[in-house]
Amino acid sequence: MIAFLFPGQGSQYAGFLHTLGGTSPHARIASTFEEASDVLHMNVLDLDSADTLRSTIAVQLGLFVAGVATVRALRDEGIVPDAVAGLSVGAYGAAVAANAISFDDALRLLQLRAQLMERAYPQGYGMLAMSGLGEREVDAVIAGTHAKAAFIANLNAPRQIVVAGADNDLELVRQAALRAGARKAERLAVSVPSHCVLLDSASRELTEAASKIAFNAPSIPYIGNRGARPLRQAEAVRLDLATNLRYPVRWHDSTIVLSELGMQVFVEMPPGRTLTQLADDALPGIAKVAVEQTSISSAAALIRSRAAGC
Repeated sequence: MIAFLFPGQGSQYAGFLHTLGGTSPHARIASTFEEASDVLHMNVLDLDSADTLRSTIAVQLGLFVAGVATVRALRDEGIVPDAVAGLSVGAYGAAVAANAISFDDALRLLQLRAQLMERAYPQGYGMLAMSGLGEREVDAVIAGTHAKAAFIANLNAPRQIVVAGADNDLELVRQAALRAGARKAERLAVSVPSHCVLLDSASRELTEAASKIAFNAPSIPYIGNRGARPLRQAEAVRLDLATNLRYPVRWHDSTIVLSELGMQVFVEMPPGRTLTQLADDALPGIAKVAVEQTSISSAAALIRSRAAGC
């Protein structure tokens, strides 16, 4: 059984949309780009320049379009998921792959999400990733700095935690984490304080907008960000997408749930290999494929091979 994983902010790099699908892009990728461009009234290929990627809006839209384009191209090659999970903004691609929301509606809702986040914190905020400390240790580090705007945001692995907040507070946490024994503590390429109380107002506004959009019960298990549990009702997916910017993402728990559901191959949507690397550490017995800078046909063949070997 195959699970599709969709990455979040921080996985992007300049040109990632232009290199999607390798040197011979799949026709479905091009048609998805055209569809997204029509909805957004802009050329989505303009979203992945180094300058444009300074914008949270460009990053989130680009990641979403890349994920859905890859899902569609893989489907044309006969590869479909049995379950899905997405980290943060990746949840939108996962919801589309699970047929819980249409591509066009998800694109519009995500555009609003990114606009609300960027509008709330245009500068002076971001996220800090650290390795080597557990959740309780990071909580203690934050408390010890007396930082007023620093919060645990992502639990990517038992000892890989992301903190969101204001620049000055994140620097205090970074220094304190290294003193406390963290192997690494470095800022991510994210310019907003995602997954914490600082985005409560934005979450409420997004929830109101989501209430006017049609959702369906997912056709396959969709693992929610907040609770890391399979969501099977339309309203549950709606709530997850509308509020995941406000609450911590329990990504490690999500991958454990996928393994408990019987998933044997994890397929990471582009860009990047972050989720594959996290899964390698957490679940070494599960096969992984990162669809990154390769042709869709080659990726499909590799997925079939990995699935057959399980």
